Amino acid sequence: MKHIFSITNITKKFATSAKTASLTVALALACGASAMEANAQSQQQDQTQSQFQTQYQSQPQSQSQPQEVLPPTMGWSSWNTFAARISEDIIKRQADAMVEKGFAQAGYNYINIDDGYFENRDPETGKLIIHKSRFPNGMRPVVDYIHSLGLKAGCYSDAGHNTCASYWGGEKGGVGAGLYEHDLQDCDMYFNEFGFDFIKVDFCGGVNYHNTEKLDLDPRERYTAIREAIDECGHPEIVMNACRWDYPGTWISDVANSWRVTQDISCDWNSVKNIISQSLYLAPYCSPGHYNDMDMLEVGRTLSADEDVTHFGMWCILSSPLLIGCDMTKVSNRALELMTNTELIALNQDPLGLQAYVAKKTAEGAYVLVKDVETLNSTTRAVALYNPTDGQVEVELDFADVDIDGEVSVRDLVEHASLGTMTSQYKTTLRAHASQFLLLEGERRLTRRLYEGEHGYIPAYQELVNNQYAKSGIYVEQTWAHNGAVAGWLGSSAENCLQWRDVIVPQDGEYEMTVYFISGENRDIYVNVNGEEFVQKACNSGGWSKVGSFTKTITLKEGVNCITLSNPTSWLPDIDYMTIDFDETGVTTTVVDPAPQDGRVFDLQGRVAGDSSSTNRLQPGVYILNGKKTLLP
Repeated sequence: MKHIFSITNITKKFATSAKTASLTVALALACGASAMEANAQSQQQDQTQSQFQTQYQSQPQSQSQPQEVLPPTMGWSSWNTFAARISEDIIKRQADAMVEKGFAQAGYNYINIDDGYFENRDPETGKLIIHKSRFPNGMRPVVDYIHSLGLKAGCYSDAGHNTCASYWGGEKGGVGAGLYEHDLQDCDMYFNEFGFDFIKVDFCGGVNYHNTEKLDLDPRERYTAIREAIDECGHPEIVMNACRWDYPGTWISDVANSWRVTQDISCDWNSVKNIISQSLYLAPYCSPGHYNDMDMLEVGRTLSADEDVTHFGMWCILSSPLLIGCDMTKVSNRALELMTNTELIALNQDPLGLQAYVAKKTAEGAYVLVKDVETLNSTTRAVALYNPTDGQVEVELDFADVDIDGEVSVRDLVEHASLGTMTSQYKTTLRAHASQFLLLEGERRLTRRLYEGEHGYIPAYQELVNNQYAKSGIYVEQTWAHNGAVAGWLGSSAENCLQWRDVIVPQDGEYEMTVYFISGENRDIYVNVNGEEFVQKACNSGGWSKVGSFTKTITLKEGVNCITLSNPTSWLPDIDYMTIDFDETGVTTTVVDPAPQDGRVFDLQGRVAGDSSSTNRLQPGVYILNGKKTLLP
C-alpha cells in the first residue's frame, strides 16, 4: 500500500481510557516516574493496550474523551542571525517572511524574540524597561502585529539576575533584566500586559562562571518557581523552554515543555554532529508534550547540502523543537524546500510524541534510528540512516532490526519518492555527513525481544553534575558492546536504577528473560517485573570489557510491562542489553506465517534469521524452516 506521510495526515488527538490510564500512571510511578511523566506515559501505553486488544482479541478501542498532545515547538528565533542586535522592524519583517515564504503553512507559528529587547529596570518599581531605541513603541504592538498574522509570540529571560548577552556580549541592558527576585512581576508583564505565548529561560545568571555576581542558583528550584509564577499569572498554557544547556534531570518534565540538552549550536558540522551524538540516547526522556531541545536550526546558512539534510532530518526524527535560525527574508530556495518538507515535519509533529532510538550501530560508524509514527506498535515506522563519519559508508537496514517483517514498502521522505517494496532488508550508500530518512510499511509487526541498556530510563539521570559524584547513571559508547553502548554507573540508590518501561508482549504468560551485563567483581542485581522482585546474586562477567549473562523465567502480562534493574545500596554491573524469549512449549505468538517452501529460516519470535543456505552460520537452537520447527546443531 502506498502511503504519503505528511503533516496533514496526522491528528493531534488520541483516545485514552480513564481506568487503564490510572493503572498505567500507578505502574509508571512505581517505576520512578514523576506525576507528569506518568500521565504522559499513560497516554502512550493506554493506546498501546487498545491496539493490542484490536490486534489480538478484535475488541473495540476505547471511545473516551480524546486528549490534546502538544507537539515540539515550531517557529523562528532571533538569536542565531541577529544576536542582541534586534529591533521592532527586524521582528516584524521576520514575521512577514514566515507567512509570505510558506513557513507558516508548513506548521511554523512562533516568532521568538531572544536576548536584547530590555534596558535594565526602573530603580523604584523594579519593573523591566523595554529598550527605547530598538522597540520605541514597546512590546505590546509587536506582539499584536505577530498575532495579527495568525502567529504566536515568544520572549526571553534568564533564571538569574543577568542575561547571557550581558556577560558574553557586553549587552548592558541585560544586567538585572533576569527573572530572579522578579518572577511574578515579570511573568505578569510578559503574559498579561504584553500577551506573549512562549518563554525561553536561560541560566547564565545562575551559574557563577557566566555572571559577574558569581551567583550559583539551583536549576530545579529556579525553573520550578518560574513555572509556578507563570501559572499564578493565570497562564498555564504558556510554553516554557528551559535553557540550562545540558540535560538537567528527570524533574524537568514536570515544569517545562522542552529543555536544552547540549551547549549552544554553531554553524559548522562538528557542532551539529556533537549535538546529535549527545542526543542519541535521550529517547527515554522524551514524552508527549515534553521534548529534548537540540537548539536552534542552522539550516540555510553555511552547512553543505548533505549536512543541512542531516541536521534538519535528525532534529525532526529526534522530536526536537524546530526553531529556524536564519534570516527568513533571505532564505535560499534549497533551505526553504528542506525546512518546509511536510513529510519530515510530520515525523517531528507526530501525535505519539516519541523520539527515535538507536536500533543499530554499524561497524563503519553509521547509525540506524527508528520510532513508531501515527500508531503505537503498528507496521508503520520511521527510520533514519545516519552517517556521521568523514567517509562514504554502505548501510544495510535489516527490517528485523526495526521489528518489521514481510513485504515492506520503503519511502524516501526527503525526495518524496517510493523506493519500492522489499523483503528482509534495504541497502544504500551514504556520503560523508549524509543521512536518509525513510518511512517503512510492513506486513507484520514483530514482537520486540531485544532491549538495549541504552534504551532504558534512569530516574536519576542528569548531566549537570559529575555523574560519579552524584551517583547517577550514564550511557557510554563501547566498541565491544552489543550495539555499541551500555548503561553504566548504576545503583547505590533506589532512584539510580535502569527501567525498560515499554516491554510489550502479545499475551499473558511466562517468558525467558536474559540480562547481559559487565562487571569485574561480584555485584547483585535486584530485578523487579511489574512489582514482583527477585535478586540475582554475585553477577561477575570476569572483566570490565567482558559480557556475562543470567536467564530467568518471568511472568509478563499482555501489553505493556515494566522491568527494573536496581541495587539501592551498592553499585550495579553495567548493563549491555536484555532479551525476552520463550521456548517452543511456552508462550507463542502468531506474528509470522512462513510460506511452506520459501527457504527462509525464522527464529521463534518470527524474525527472519537467514535462509536455507546459511543455516551453518546460525547459533544452535530451534528455528522454523519451511513452516516446520527444526533443531539446528
